[in-house]
Amino acid sequence: MKTYSKIYIFIYASVMIIIVAAVLSFTAISLKPLQDKNIEIEKKQDILSSVNVFSVPDDAEEKFNKYITNSYVINFKGEMQEGDAFYIDIKEELNKSLEQRKLPILECTKDDGSEKFIIPVRGKGLWGPIWGYIALNDDYNTIYGATFGHEKETPGLGSDIDQDWFQEPFKGKQLFDKSGKFRCIEIVKGGAAPDNIHGVDGISGGTITSKGLEAMLKDCLSNYVTYFRNKTKIK
Repeated sequence: MKTYSKIYIFIYASVMIIIVAAVLSFTAISLKPLQDKNIEIEKKQDILSSVNVFSVPDDAEEKFNKYITNSYVINFKGEMQEGDAFYIDIKEELNKSLEQRKLPILECTKDDGSEKFIIPVRGKGLWGPIWGYIALNDDYNTIYGATFGHEKETPGLGSDIDQDWFQEPFKGKQLFDKSGKFRCIEIVKGGAAPDNIHGVDGISGGTITSKGLEAMLKDCLSNYVTYFRNKTKIK
């Protein structure tokens, strides 16, 4: 049996490691544009879902371009800022002080001509980040639609925030009470009363995720309160 010196084995192993690493790096770099595009399309699908527009990967861009008719960035005072709303990193903005945050808004024009205003939200669940989009009617108060996602919430419990049955009850809920106070949305353990215009049923067994989602909505949407007040008669 032919034997090899330790130096030969070391050199051979080193060369193979370099070759494999180079191949993996090349593959990763080559696939990145495709991966980024898939992420972009998925994001567009989520935005469309918040305004009740169903899409699949093949038609998401076409529908996004049709229904999302405007987008812009504001600050906490409601003043226009530079930037592309679609590409604002909400996680990064939430790590800044309120005065430094860039707050994105996307506008949707429905087939009937009505306008909806979409706000991205992000927070923490039980095991990791949660996120979503809240669409408001043109009163900047009543929720038209909502969609949520998560990274690794408990299957069958907290993970259900991405299910239609959980998201549907957000429709028609209001952010401000009759006196004009910002109330946002409360996730109610055991179920919200039918006449509670600020309450949505929590997820049985998913209390921490439910409360994390409640905190996410309050933390993110409160940044827009001044803008909402300026755009409407809410005082």
